Amino acid sequence: MPTDNKRVRRPEVSQSPSVFACRPAAVLPAAGPRADGRRRDQVDVRPVFVRCGLVSQAKGSAYIEAGNSKLMCCVYGPRETDRKDETDMKCGRLITDMRFAPFSCPERGSWIQGSEEKDLSLMLQESLRPAVCLHRYPRSQVEVNVMVLENSGSVLSHAITCASLALADAGIEMYDLVLGCSIRQDGASYMVDPTYLEENGCSSGSEDNQGRLTVAFLPSLNQISGLQSDGEMAEETLTAGVRTCIEGCYKLYPVIQQALAKATRKAAPPPSES
Repeated sequence: MPTDNKRVRRPEVSQSPSVFACRPAAVLPAAGPRADGRRRDQVDVRPVFVRCGLVSQAKGSAYIEAGNSKLMCCVYGPRETDRKDETDMKCGRLITDMRFAPFSCPERGSWIQGSEEKDLSLMLQESLRPAVCLHRYPRSQVEVNVMVLENSGSVLSHAITCASLALADAGIEMYDLVLGCSIRQDGASYMVDPTYLEENGCSSGSEDNQGRLTVAFLPSLNQISGLQSDGEMAEETLTAGVRTCIEGCYKLYPVIQQALAKATRKAAPPPSES
């Protein structure tokens, strides 16, 4: 008997609807050390591993690990703009694209760029644009592509740092490097460089001052190039959170400088024998 291929055949084995139900968010402890041993209310960032120039096909590239968060950034350009109607005769364009690998999150995603990735790409662009000398590249565009290989929290702040390092590796003229740092405000206490569970967990204590904050900072110029905040926080709490993020950026600055200097020495031509 021929098989009817036009009909959607039922699954051979049925599954309980509870399998597809949303899992409850993890409850954060109100006090004590964090899950990875770091302490609350202190500028305690995760150890960072950084490398430059790993992708030979790109003009510049960078790779960063912070705990279990892993990101890769590639920079292409400057090159001619794709759309002639958007050509600026006096200033170049900075195009950013940030995506999550399907296997990067606890729940498998899609290759199609979603609304969250579009928002993160826009925040990344707004954070990097003040630091790039776009007036040096008229009628051109610089493309920055960030891929999150593993999401273990604070991906926006680490994407800012990784993209800035890749731009410097590509030889793009910049006023300063851009470093990112995030905090998770949980009532009266805060957690610097939060993990994925700390970012998405619910509080077991007070419902006031619950939110997340990400700051993009130019350490040499002592200026803030981007700020993104979620949740509800008092004005004093938000101000203190910005100062904490700036302190966290200063802690990362020597590591980023050392990685960039190492990549520059490696790419430099050998001295001539004369």
